[in-house]
Amino acid sequence: MEFNEYELQRLFGHEAAEDEDPQRLKDYYFKSKVYSQVVNDLPLRIIVGHKGIGKSALFQVAIDEETENKRLTVLIKPDDIIGIGEDTDDFLKLIRDWKIGINAIITQKALTSFGMLFEGWRGKLNQYGGTALDFLSSTLKLEGKVSLTASKEAILRDFLKNNKISVYIDDLDRGWQGRKHDIQRISALLNAVRDISTENRGIYFRVSLRSDVYYLARTSDESTDKTEGSVIWYSWTNHEILVLLVKRIESYFGREVDEAELLKKHQLELMRYLAPIIEEKFTGKGHWRDAPTYRVLMSLIRKRPRDLVKLLTLAGREARTKDAERITTNHLENIFEEYSQGRLQDTINEYRSELPEIEKLILGMRPTKIQRKASQGYVYTTDQLLKKIKAIEEQGKYRWANRNQVDTKELAAFLYKINFITARKQIPTGIDRKYFEENRYLSNKFIEFGYDWEVHPAYRWALQPEEPMQIFNELELSSS
Repeated sequence: MEFNEYELQRLFGHEAAEDEDPQRLKDYYFKSKVYSQVVNDLPLRIIVGHKGIGKSALFQVAIDEETENKRLTVLIKPDDIIGIGEDTDDFLKLIRDWKIGINAIITQKALTSFGMLFEGWRGKLNQYGGTALDFLSSTLKLEGKVSLTASKEAILRDFLKNNKISVYIDDLDRGWQGRKHDIQRISALLNAVRDISTENRGIYFRVSLRSDVYYLARTSDESTDKTEGSVIWYSWTNHEILVLLVKRIESYFGREVDEAELLKKHQLELMRYLAPIIEEKFTGKGHWRDAPTYRVLMSLIRKRPRDLVKLLTLAGREARTKDAERITTNHLENIFEEYSQGRLQDTINEYRSELPEIEKLILGMRPTKIQRKASQGYVYTTDQLLKKIKAIEEQGKYRWANRNQVDTKELAAFLYKINFITARKQIPTGIDRKYFEENRYLSNKFIEFGYDWEVHPAYRWALQPEEPMQIFNELELSSS
């Protein structure tokens, strides 16, 4: 195996689905159960999950698949909605502005896709009460002057016959700052798409939101309870992510795999598919000695496919510098600190808009010299975690971006919500780690659920770069 940049991307995939080669994405894409929950003829689906969990990849594959099935699809990105709802704080007016804006965007993109955009289309749309579906049904004609490709003509025929449009709204949280107006705009958008889909039986909305963005909107606006039944929380099990990796490697070599059969296999069996690329046993120290390499990989990712892509890409680059044909324990050990620093910086960048002093909070979670000496500092009971955060607060109180002060329990819940800490329980096969998406109210009021709390392994090297060997001795791997 030659781990040059081109082959690494072909092997493990691009970290951003929108930048991936469409055919390669289709070849290696793994459809989890979430896919069928999102892509169906229900009027509104809201897919919620952290960055890097695969929301955009799901949308890219779904759009391509629906287009092949002759469904008219529209993709709405942040650039399309600039200015909508910016000039008012009146919630009802915000909803109205979103309804007008989204109907106009759907109309414009549909007309443009068939080369039928004409001057004065907005005025004509208004004659139909601003309702995109009615306007398009009456305006789009097969006998127009525009010459369509066979595929476009098939999509148009299907639309004129069935009056169905799938509308994907992605990346709305770009530029999110967690301010009151930001929360209002997202809440108004969710209300608007719900109204549009109810009034236009035939428009199917699929909206993606970061989990923290939806959580703030849901807990700040009681009207979002009407859309809660449409929410799909996107999460992965470690087993599914390992199958995803196997499929990427097998498809790279041009081999077909049966996803259902792979899911039935034990993870040790799955590791054999990875043997040409990655050393099967981790020959390191401490709890990691002679552990299957898949357990090391699964312990260091935050149940996000993008983490796995980043980790293996870094390891592949390290293997290339050593002229190696396979990723080994030594290559992985050499990049853990760089990987950890990257995940820490990603987290700070992602959530600084919500808590401006997040960096100070996270770095304050470093273990003290006394804790390091006692091999403590990363695993806490609820009382110990709150005590640790209170000690950090002695250096100054924290405030949200909206300037409201944050109390100790809210800071603990925030650290859980962003996956900096996870819920943790010892089980016979290893450590069971639960994430915010899997049980998002586990830390709501810190009621005892039989779980302790732990700083996620992905951050350990960034918080403790001076003593990496201690991490291997203390950190227990996730269960199979």
